[in-house]
Amino acid sequence: MRSETGFDPALYDRFPTREERPAGEMKELERIWCAPKGWQLLTVVNNNYIGAFYVGAAFLFFLLAGVLALVMRVQLAWPLNGILPQETYNQFFTMHGTVMMFLFAVPAVEALGVLLLPQMLAARDLPFPRLSAYAFWAYLIGGLAFFASIFVGLAPDGGWFMYPPYTSTSFSPGINADFWLLGIGFIEISAIAGAIEIIVGVLRTRAPGMSLEKMPIFAWAMLVFAAMIIIGFPAVILGTLLLELERALNWPFFDPTRGGDPLLWQHLFWFFGHPEVYIIFLPAAGLVTMMASALAKTAVVGYRLIVLALVSTGFISFGVWAHHMFTTGMPTLTVGFFSAASMAVSVPAGIQVFSWIATLASGRPRMNTPTLFLVGGIVIFVMGGLTGVMVALVPFDYQAHDSYFIVAHLHYVLIGGMVFPLFAAFYNWTPMMSRRPLSEAMGKWVFWLMFAGMHLTFLPMHVTGLMGMPRRVYTYLPDRDWETTNLLSTIGAGILALGICLFLIDLARNFRFSADENAGNVYGGGTLEWLPTGLYSTRSIPVVRSRDPLWHDPALPEDVEQGRYFLPNSATGLRETIITSPIRAEPEYLQIMPGPSPWPVAAALFTAGFFLLLTVQAYWTGVVSGIIAILCLLRWLWDTDRPVREPQVDIGAGIMAPTYVTGPRSHGWWAMMVLLTVIGMIFLMACFSYLYLYGVHPRLWIAPPDAAWLIPILLAYGAGFGLAWLGRRLLRRDKTRLWTPGVLLMAGGGGSILAFAIDFLSWRGHGLSPDASGQGATVYAFLSLQGLLVAILFIMTCYMAARNSRGLINRPADNSYDLVYLFAAYTAAQGLVSALLTRLFPGSLL
Repeated sequence: MRSETGFDPALYDRFPTREERPAGEMKELERIWCAPKGWQLLTVVNNNYIGAFYVGAAFLFFLLAGVLALVMRVQLAWPLNGILPQETYNQFFTMHGTVMMFLFAVPAVEALGVLLLPQMLAARDLPFPRLSAYAFWAYLIGGLAFFASIFVGLAPDGGWFMYPPYTSTSFSPGINADFWLLGIGFIEISAIAGAIEIIVGVLRTRAPGMSLEKMPIFAWAMLVFAAMIIIGFPAVILGTLLLELERALNWPFFDPTRGGDPLLWQHLFWFFGHPEVYIIFLPAAGLVTMMASALAKTAVVGYRLIVLALVSTGFISFGVWAHHMFTTGMPTLTVGFFSAASMAVSVPAGIQVFSWIATLASGRPRMNTPTLFLVGGIVIFVMGGLTGVMVALVPFDYQAHDSYFIVAHLHYVLIGGMVFPLFAAFYNWTPMMSRRPLSEAMGKWVFWLMFAGMHLTFLPMHVTGLMGMPRRVYTYLPDRDWETTNLLSTIGAGILALGICLFLIDLARNFRFSADENAGNVYGGGTLEWLPTGLYSTRSIPVVRSRDPLWHDPALPEDVEQGRYFLPNSATGLRETIITSPIRAEPEYLQIMPGPSPWPVAAALFTAGFFLLLTVQAYWTGVVSGIIAILCLLRWLWDTDRPVREPQVDIGAGIMAPTYVTGPRSHGWWAMMVLLTVIGMIFLMACFSYLYLYGVHPRLWIAPPDAAWLIPILLAYGAGFGLAWLGRRLLRRDKTRLWTPGVLLMAGGGGSILAFAIDFLSWRGHGLSPDASGQGATVYAFLSLQGLLVAILFIMTCYMAARNSRGLINRPADNSYDLVYLFAAYTAAQGLVSALLTRLFPGSLL
């Protein structure tokens, strides 16, 4: 019986014995996946290194944000304390929240995905290693530059949520808010790049036989996590762009006197902001599930229920964003819906908690350091979840809103749901990448200090909040009975910091990074990350037959190390991994992977320069930096887009796999579809903003230009798409001249440019100004988004023309051509929808 992809499952049992493997394969793998030396560390793309760098950088930002929190707690220990002036305190609490949420929490779990997923999936690496490197360097450079603003008094001071009108130029005239808007927008690009890598990696690079049914829970959690980033983060990207346009160009998106509305920011921000809590929690929950199973030496209880809980949490979380807006005067029906959704989201979380308890209870876990952090995290998270149900009740929320009760609730959820699981993961998985495990004795001291310090810090805050202390105040008057609880919280913060300092000492004493020599499977896990590894990940890629392969087949590590499975050598002499089908994980083709390169770090550096130079209003220098960043990206792509040399190769067991495929089977096609989903979500949020502002201020809107303008716009976009489609069809014909598809693709891009020009000029001729009203601002926001896409499409077509001129287009199908065609089709579709929306609605109502 043959599978749907044409491979016979029986062939999986025909791998050679260890005696039949040729000599020299290991040396060849080590040569191809060689370790970087000296300055070459900057060019490394291996997930072993990038993942470790990523985790280290995220933990650095955790420490920096923790220092800010300690100083704030000292400021609040006594009434009328004068350690921090009000303005400096505002910068400290803004930076603390921003760094913890944007520079620590999300990047930390994304970093663990980059580090652990290839090993768990038994892949050589994730499918876009240079994209992972770019995402890391962009995050590190941008994050450090953003944090440095606090040392020169330019840190943002409007809160990590940056509500207008407090962050408008009227109340924040300096560039402090611009650092937040441009810096965070840039860091979100890094997060989305990582999410694309994770989605395609989980769905397409799993070991043969690892169907969705056998996939590790952490992989499921990271898949949902990445999908939530793709859907949620575009809202805050659009929000930051709109607020920066208002600040820089006076476009009134949030100015109610000119047809804007400050509540629009809250809708956009919390559509991202509340799901972000679950974006942080779900990967940590996946880690907890896997560690509970490994530490209890038993299979996960309720595997399918946990998967369902992960997916349903991701779905429900997008229906609770107005949970943060109960006191803004929303209609009663709307408030009731969001209150119900806020309580409903606790159901899948409860399923996971009961699964963890059942898994631990059904096994015999030892009370080692990972287990302590695991159990402690569950206790803290459940306590935070209970207060979460309380604030989901609207009458209670009216009383507790913006008090220290909310601060306590938030920290219980995030510390129990993410920080403690993260420390458990540090102790559990450090032996995978260090020559020595961390100390058990010292680890228990770390746990108890952190556990006691956490409760002493945040448990009294519930009382402080119920006694009436508002959040975000830099001092308070005496004789309000807040002194004792605030002092206790400050002492607890010191104890918590002491535990973290002890962890740093343990890390310095015992952590010795090594990509090919490690302490091994100290805690007896049953999943594939504990196979013998090197820079090439596993020696050979095994066939997976259960959820816990190492428990199911104790001889598997030795067989893998002896090269008895897929890709025991390099079939092409280059870096490779197997791309498998998304459902059943059957081998489909061999991906040729790029090696070390300086271009990702160069692209990240100049991308950071572009955003930071715009922030300090060095516009022309910023534009030059942006152009250099684009050139670096194109140079990086030029290296990886190779013509086919070996159409098919033997990947093991006599299975011949192609080395190049196009269309929906290609991992590049999947990545482009995810990217277009991101762009589509940004556009969808822009449509929401347009309709929302019309609903708030319909009297300030004017009739659009004559609908006759739609005809040339539709024709130009249609012609652009048609020419690109025709070029793709002609590429498949052997008799077509080589230059013809490239010319047609460029002509298609020209059609989109013409359509955009007609659209723009018709609005300019109509007299609608972007700074006159909310209508003008949103219409020109549509035009700006469309102009950006058209500019990117123009660059893409020029790139393809250059490749065509060098004879580097693969026939009868070319991946790069297909991807540019997809982008051209989307650009035309978005242009059509935006033109129709802004001209026909509310045109027919005015």
